[in-house]
This record gives sequence, C-alpha cells and structure tokens, in this order.
Amino acid sequence: MTSEENKGSALEQGVVPQAAPKSLEKVKHIILILSGKGGVGKSSVTTQTALTLVNKGFNVGVLDIDLTGPSLPRMFGVESKQVHQSVAGWVPVSVYNNNHNSNNDNNIKRGNLSLMSLGFLLGNRNNSVVWRGPKKTAMIRQFLKDVVWNGGDNDTPLDYLLIDTPPGTSDEHIAIAEELRWASPIDGAIIVTTPQDVATADVRKEINFCKKVNFDIIGVVENMSGFICPFCSECTNIFSSGGGSKLSQSLDLTFLGNIPIDPKFVEMIELQDNDTKKLIDLYDGCELKPIMEGIIDKALQKNYPARF
Repeated sequence: MTSEENKGSALEQGVVPQAAPKSLEKVKHIILILSGKGGVGKSSVTTQTALTLVNKGFNVGVLDIDLTGPSLPRMFGVESKQVHQSVAGWVPVSVYNNNHNSNNDNNIKRGNLSLMSLGFLLGNRNNSVVWRGPKKTAMIRQFLKDVVWNGGDNDTPLDYLLIDTPPGTSDEHIAIAEELRWASPIDGAIIVTTPQDVATADVRKEINFCKKVNFDIIGVVENMSGFICPFCSECTNIFSSGGGSKLSQSLDLTFLGNIPIDPKFVEMIELQDNDTKKLIDLYDGCELKPIMEGIIDKALQKNYPARF
C-alpha cells in the first residue's frame, strides 16, 4: 500500500492523517527485525545486520524497542555510554563513527553506527521494567518522534534504521505499526526463526501480523541453524535444519539464508572493548561475516525505494 493509499484508507475510517515523525525525515530505509517467538537470537541477527551494512559503507541506526529486555547496548559494548538531550531531541549513542576512527586493515570505507535503547535510560542493567501497555506505547512513540537520527552529523542522512522488536504481537508492535503507517514507504520486516516446528509455528503468527498492518516481508532468516565447532569448524545440526526454508516455501516468501551458532561470535561480544577492541573490528575475523553478507546482499537485491 502506498503512502497516499494508506492516508486515503485512514480518511475512510475517520482517522485524521498525521505527518511522519520529523526524526525520520532523514532516514532513507526502515527495516524491522521480527519474530513470533523469544529466544531465537533476534538481537544477534539485528547486531550482525547492522555490522554488515556498516561494513558496506552505509550509515546505520538501531532502535531497540525490546523494553523489558534491552540487550543491544551490551551486544554493541556501549552499556556505559549515555543518551544526550539536544534542542532537536534525544541524541543516540555513537557505536562507531567513521569520522573519528581509522578504517580497518582492508581500507574499506565504513559507515557510521548509532544506537538508541531503553537500556541507556536504566541506572542498572539488573533493573526491571514493569510497565503497563499505555506506558510502553508512550515510550515507543517517544523513541520514534524524539530521537535525532542522522549519519554522524546533522547534515548526513541515515541510510538504514533497524528496529529490533520484542517477540510476539504485543503493545510494542501495535504502537510501532501505528506510528510507521505515516512514515511510508518502509522497506518491511526481516523475520527470524529457528529450525524447529515449535518456532516456525509462532513465526507464522508474526507473518500474519505483518500482513494485517501492511508490512512487507523482506525475507526469512533461519538462525541457530547448526553449531560451528570452535576446534574443527564442522557444522552440526543440533536443532535440526530447514524449518525456515520450508516456512518460506509454504508461504511464498523469500528465504534469505541460514545462520549457524558460532561460539566465537559470543566471545567477541564478551571480549570487546569499545575503546580498543571494537566489535566491528573483531567481526572481521568471524566465520559468520561472509554468511551475513550473503543474507544482506539478497535483501538489498530487492531494491526497495528510499523514503526521500
């Protein structure tokens, strides 16, 4: 559905059209990372998607709306950083700024990476967020309207905004759908599943949600598809394999690829130091890097139009 059709449909329903949030005016592409089931490694996929896009030279922003389990500050190694308030709104935390960091050994021109998460607003990572639906909805809307997204400075547009969501189809998903309906066009959603039938069954519900709110589905990723031995690099299918591919075929969706479990990636998360050992540099030696490049290349081949 186009932006005009979306607004026309809203008028027929008696809904007053709204302008897209100003914070998204300089965002070219918006991608949601969704899954109907928890524990499928959605935040890990979001992290690797962001790293892959940055390595391709894109300026990337990541919005973590998993309000009760905001893990991305830890994933990117920036838990100690703080969000700052400017006249225009919240300034997200800079994870990687190509203007202030040298390129990697291969002299590849990287983009910039920034992150916004509720985790930055909590005093302690152990603090729990016990909120009812209306407060969650208000927080989501504030994240979308009041965060100053750009590619490193106010004059540089953001190429991709990745939105990491909690599992299911809860208040957070409804709030994001309501806000993004006025920000059309958006690219759509990458659906994350694991190979087991119990996971793909829940993912089907998420796919139905996307159809109801007019989110295009970019494709399906099967995460935890095998285990890479850290000693011999052999891949063993401890959770079976092929569930994501079968799901995609049955629903006529694009299957983007399989991501195995790699203990070395977990080590990189724990060993990184944002001042000396940045995750984006450590990721160069990860066996998952070429796998993710293939997945993201397949998604980019869809050539979704930029929002401006």
